[in-house]
Amino acid sequence: MIDRYTRPQMGALWTDEAKFSVWLEIEILATEAQAELGVVPLDAARTVRQKAKFEVERTLAIEAETHHDVIAFLTNVAEHVGPDSRFIHLGMTSSDVVDTGLSVQMRRAGLMLRDGLVALREALGRRAREFKHTPRIGRSHGIHAEPTTFGLTLAVWYDEARRNLERLDRAIETISVGQISGAVGTFAHLDPAVEAHVCQALDLAPAPVSTQIIQRDRHAEFLTTLAVIAASIEKIATEIRHLQRTEVLEAEESFAPGQKGSSAMPHKRNPIISERLCGMARLLRGNALASLENVALWHERDISHSSVERVIVPDSCIALDYMLAKATWLIDKLVVYPERMMENLGRTHGLIFSQKVLLALAKAGMSREDAYSVVQRHAMQTWADGVPLLGRLKTDPTVTEHLPADQLDDLFDLQSELRHVDTIFARVGLG
Repeated sequence: MIDRYTRPQMGALWTDEAKFSVWLEIEILATEAQAELGVVPLDAARTVRQKAKFEVERTLAIEAETHHDVIAFLTNVAEHVGPDSRFIHLGMTSSDVVDTGLSVQMRRAGLMLRDGLVALREALGRRAREFKHTPRIGRSHGIHAEPTTFGLTLAVWYDEARRNLERLDRAIETISVGQISGAVGTFAHLDPAVEAHVCQALDLAPAPVSTQIIQRDRHAEFLTTLAVIAASIEKIATEIRHLQRTEVLEAEESFAPGQKGSSAMPHKRNPIISERLCGMARLLRGNALASLENVALWHERDISHSSVERVIVPDSCIALDYMLAKATWLIDKLVVYPERMMENLGRTHGLIFSQKVLLALAKAGMSREDAYSVVQRHAMQTWADGVPLLGRLKTDPTVTEHLPADQLDDLFDLQSELRHVDTIFARVGLG
């Protein structure tokens, strides 16, 4: 169940080692930009590039004393660089490093999530084509409605994944900004060229305007997008949970040899991955709400958002990466039962064709109100005693004077209900 469906790289992206590595590159790039402007000696910039490094344990030990993460980091770096460390962080504020670094991490995470979403969409497309013409009952309000195909169910999810890719691309673009603009964003002690140099090297765009921070509506857009993607996964998982119900059993999660479903009941095969995905989607919605509450801060900056983001940003990225991997596994390995789908189609003894009869009666001259009344009366009797609807209609002169028996037979043809499946598939790019 694991193998290619998990990616430890996402977790590695959010370690202290990874964070400080990004911070270090920002500081080096800024120093080099200052050197190009003549603010910092070129030899000093070369020394910074050659000698600057850090140790996570040492930085954290200094932070335990200073209670300031960036100062602790810079102190540790200075221990390696020596006297030329005085040119590091020149004119900058902590958020220049922290916020730009966070943007780099979020961009990289977003691109990894995009890969996972593409893989899920490809899996949905494969299975949609496989079951393109596999009939199953469509349900509204949980009740049998009219026929559809299992391929169309998967095609709906496939198309939703396309929209989620578009949303994620926009969110990645929105968060791919950096700032090196000083304590209140005015470049009071910096040339904007420093910001431009750093951002270009890190595949970011300079924030057009900032305060002491990059504005948090960007982060909220990113995290709400992740929550929307998680909600789409929950939607898929919820449907699969229903399809695996014993009374339905049209599809079910793959059950591996040696897997156990219950400590008490040896017969159990539970939709545990689908249930897990539904639960995890709630986490991402909660984190998205917290990101929205981070948008409003005092004046040019406070740090009420900082403690929240240390949790919600890595957690949401890691959780969604896991969800995408498991959802891909779920779709790839989903066990489908076309025979059971056909069996369930017949459970209501032809009631699923009631609208076709209604429309045919109306076209034949009966008022819609009368046609509805006649068909509903017979349908309710079929619900009660299980006598097939078609047989009832054939014995009702009110019906047969408008629709002869052979026409009624044609109305109960399953394939005519599904004649536009190819057209729909072409519209979603699965033709």
